[in-house]
Amino acid sequence: MQDRATYDATVPGLEALAPGFADWMITSLFGGTYQRGVLSLRERQIATLAALAALGSVEPQLVGHVRTALRLGLSREEVVEVFVHLAPYVGTPRALAALRSAATGTGTGNGTGEAS
Repeated sequence: MQDRATYDATVPGLEALAPGFADWMITSLFGGTYQRGVLSLRERQIATLAALAALGSVEPQLVGHVRTALRLGLSREEVVEVFVHLAPYVGTPRALAALRSAATGTGTGNGTGEAS
């Protein structure tokens, strides 16, 4: 499900640091949890965006999941709305950080209103 750029930026370095962990992560998440039938991949991606935004300090992963969300059919506006919706629940600073990740992941700027 990951885009190639996110995979290439993550997996080889992780494999070198913690051999076998990347394989476990990919197999258990994308081969197991993501294959359950109740939620669609699109719905799972919305939940993942919300969870990562709530966690905070995971911008590289969040940017990758924004790109995945777009590939799964979410529009830029839907991704942004997920993060706007979260603000009262996770706090404005985390919502703003998520919106910056959305700007990076969608290629629409740096999240400050300026084009990058």
